[in-house]
Amino acid sequence: MKDFLEKVNKTLKYYISNSLIYLRIIRYQISSVKLYQPIFVVGCSRAGTTLVYKTLSESKYLGSLQKETHGFWADLHPIQKRNWASHEIPEHMACDEDRREVSRFFYAQTGMKRIVDKNNQNGLSIPYLIKLFPDAHFVYIKRKAGDNINSLIQGWNKADEFATWSNELPEEINIEGGRNKRWCFFLAKGWRNYTKVKIEEVCAFQYKVINQEILDAKENIPEKQWHEISYETLINNPAEEFEKIFLGCGLPFDSHLNQHCKEVLQKPYNTFSEIRIDKWKDGKNKEKIEKILPDLNNITEKMGY
Repeated sequence: MKDFLEKVNKTLKYYISNSLIYLRIIRYQISSVKLYQPIFVVGCSRAGTTLVYKTLSESKYLGSLQKETHGFWADLHPIQKRNWASHEIPEHMACDEDRREVSRFFYAQTGMKRIVDKNNQNGLSIPYLIKLFPDAHFVYIKRKAGDNINSLIQGWNKADEFATWSNELPEEINIEGGRNKRWCFFLAKGWRNYTKVKIEEVCAFQYKVINQEILDAKENIPEKQWHEISYETLINNPAEEFEKIFLGCGLPFDSHLNQHCKEVLQKPYNTFSEIRIDKWKDGKNKEKIEKILPDLNNITEKMGY
């Protein structure tokens, strides 16, 4: 009986949710809604973006889909039409029609005019996003190269989770001598030069290029709309650091959020192992990572490491 009632409850929630989305679409058609001060969480894959996104999603003042939205952005501007060059949506593609479609989608899905969105590929598209929404806030989470690349390597070995979008790639992928046959995470300009390299090399490429793109874009974002935090600082004192992020984005930080942040590391989001710094140094990828770290000195210095 209990299982039956749970199924009924889930079914009711599903239909109620879909009905609300339908009603919001109708309302939007009658009187359009424009998002204001949307928050975009950006950073390299496996840098802690999910932790930041899920925590911001706890705010009752923000709408959130509670999941990555790469499908929506990919449908808005299909990468196939750009010859699979990069997941970057170029700045020149920003237009009123896009602004209306993005506003319609997030309002219909969440019922809120201010939202938080997380999609690691958006780290390549900050100029486009700020042109769409000049009042947008960006929360940039960065992580030390060793641990970030170690986690990227682990992710590349979970293609069913991180390569679901890449089955139609026009190039043959033979990473690590053919051990990795599906491209994971995101495409950045120059990715075709890394289809037949060692796994640590492609991960170093991804780490370097997306952090560089984010830092370049930072130069054109108003200071009050840019919020930067290191993963290491965040996990050392999550409540204090998240409070800074919330207040910086103009969001209240109440007792519920404070308690959530104090406990957030006890139930980590999408981690492969325990949360700690410098895990790579005693892991199986240590030798691989040591080989490529010198090539990342320039970008890590720019990142403040």
